[in-house]
Amino acid sequence: MTDRPAGPPHPRGGLFYEDFVVGTVVPHRLTRTVTQMDNMLFSNMTLNPQPLHIDAHFCATETEWGRPLMNSLFTLGLMIGISVNDLTVGTTIANLGMTEVRFPAPLFEGDTLRATTEIAGKRLSRSRPDAGIVDFVHRAYRQDDVLVAECRRQAFMRRRPGPAGEG
Repeated sequence: MTDRPAGPPHPRGGLFYEDFVVGTVVPHRLTRTVTQMDNMLFSNMTLNPQPLHIDAHFCATETEWGRPLMNSLFTLGLMIGISVNDLTVGTTIANLGMTEVRFPAPLFEGDTLRATTEIAGKRLSRSRPDAGIVDFVHRAYRQDDVLVAECRRQAFMRRRPGPAGEG
């Protein structure tokens, strides 16, 4: 994934700013089948009483779906979370923002989610010589390869310590 000789990853496994190459698409190794418990816990923890996520009878009788939809913010969090082990564990300083968030198809209990991340851009920090900003485009797919979530995320990333990260 590098465009220059790379050193080792962070001791926790994350990549440093220098390791990201614009245009690379990373298929993530982890996948996750989502459950009713995920939907209930997340909706309850976030104080979201939307029956579209937590009321099977409501969904069966009053929605076009006929069953509960997974909470979209859970889907967003899971999609980004799946990427962490492969890309940013130990090397992210902070998330700077998420834009262009969309959910083009539904995700239901029992579906299995897989994700990819495209490295869409990067630049050195103007305020911190030890950091850079990386633009990620995360995409999540159901087991039938239908796109269910997508977002662009900017992350403040550590540069590699020492000479490789100095310029």
